[in-house]
Amino acid sequence: MPTRDDAWKLLCEFTPGDNLRKHALAVEACVRFYARKGGHNEDLWSITSLLHDFDYERWPNQDHSPTEGHPTAGSTILRERGYSEETIRAILSHADYTGVSRQSALEHTLFACDELAGFLTACSYVRPSKSILDLEVSSVKKRMKDKAFARGVSREDVTKGAEELGISLDEHIANCIAAMRAVAGELGLAGTLAASSSAS
Repeated sequence: MPTRDDAWKLLCEFTPGDNLRKHALAVEACVRFYARKGGHNEDLWSITSLLHDFDYERWPNQDHSPTEGHPTAGSTILRERGYSEETIRAILSHADYTGVSRQSALEHTLFACDELAGFLTACSYVRPSKSILDLEVSSVKKRMKDKAFARGVSREDVTKGAEELGISLDEHIANCIAAMRAVAGELGLAGTLAASSSAS
């Protein structure tokens, strides 16, 4: 099976944009948190989440075609590169329009973390500190009610994700904040709190 290093190289090969690479890292952090919590295969879950959008910049699929573009285009490449069907199926299932139903714990977790990781990033950027290190659940939930804020993020998917995990939305948000805080520097989300957090 390809390693995480292989997955990162593949992501960078198809994704020149820094924002989408950071999104992949954010989703990976959240998914890995749940892998560890549930005693699942962290390497498999990490690789899957890292690659869930690797084909998006090249084949964005704004029309949500179930047979062309992201993530279907990427699945062919992943098979050619030796990635497992478990990884491929999970990536296909994170986009509802592919028609691949979510069944495994990995599939539910990837879906649950994808939109929320993006929303937490947006919430962090608008804080005075520009940081996730002082982001609180209450602030995230308040932002979710503001339809004009980060309007590209589906609130319905965020809520449905927590439901698929069988936990409250508050707990899911708190878990993902904690996961992303652990890699805040890598995500560019330490903001003005970077110096103080590294000093403590």
